[in-house]
Amino acid sequence: MTALRYRMGPVATRSAGGLNNSVRSIRAIYETDPAVYAAMLPRPLTPVARPEIFVQFAHVAMHITPERTVEIGALTMGVVCDYEGQRGAYCFHMAMEGESVVTSGRERFGEPKKIATTSFEKNGNHVRATCSRHGITYCTIEGEIGAENANPRQFEEYIYCYKGLIDIQDPTKFDGDVYLTQLDWQRNYTTRADMTGTITLAESAYDPLVDIPVRRLVSMEYVEGATVTGGRLLRTVPGEWIADHWVGRFDDPANVGLEIGVAEVEAA
Repeated sequence: MTALRYRMGPVATRSAGGLNNSVRSIRAIYETDPAVYAAMLPRPLTPVARPEIFVQFAHVAMHITPERTVEIGALTMGVVCDYEGQRGAYCFHMAMEGESVVTSGRERFGEPKKIATTSFEKNGNHVRATCSRHGITYCTIEGEIGAENANPRQFEEYIYCYKGLIDIQDPTKFDGDVYLTQLDWQRNYTTRADMTGTITLAESAYDPLVDIPVRRLVSMEYVEGATVTGGRLLRTVPGEWIADHWVGRFDDPANVGLEIGVAEVEAA
């Protein structure tokens, strides 16, 4: 007999449930300009009181099976928001190592993942993490770990994404429904400590995070522990609600971007 591996065999290798991960992460919240914050948030997500951006830089050991573990670095950024009273963050940027984890997250959950080169270095209490694409290191997080918190955190947090397929004829529209999805991240941190540090965003036409400036660092912490990830579909949304945000999922250095009122930005 001949095996044809373009068809699924009798033993499924892909789990329908959540993925169990071991993580070391820098987590931070920063305030950006109110006008930028408002322009970054698509419907039906609603703003919170302060224009805050969530940042997580992680070294993740993904336990695919008892015999197989995949280690990656991952940068996640989101706009802190609400959906029907549930606090979470709209994920507008995910960059990580490895084609398989990028394609699976994009197709299954609607995560805006891109393949990147990352580093995560811990030397004593000093931690430095970088993310690079196209030879440009466009995000660097660096800082000092303080005293360990006596109460490690166990909680669930929620990340909102959009899942859809660009129209085959008109790339400004979609083929079929667009879904709002919710990622459910169950955290079980065994180590947690506040950090002092900096977030540095550098110019990149491919990943213009610098357009979402760091105006004030609200919090930063270092954590270690386990995470179980999963997700669900929340609802369908009109394609026009998310269409002009979709450019962030691709490399489009010719995109000049949306003009934001100068007076609004300067007043932030």
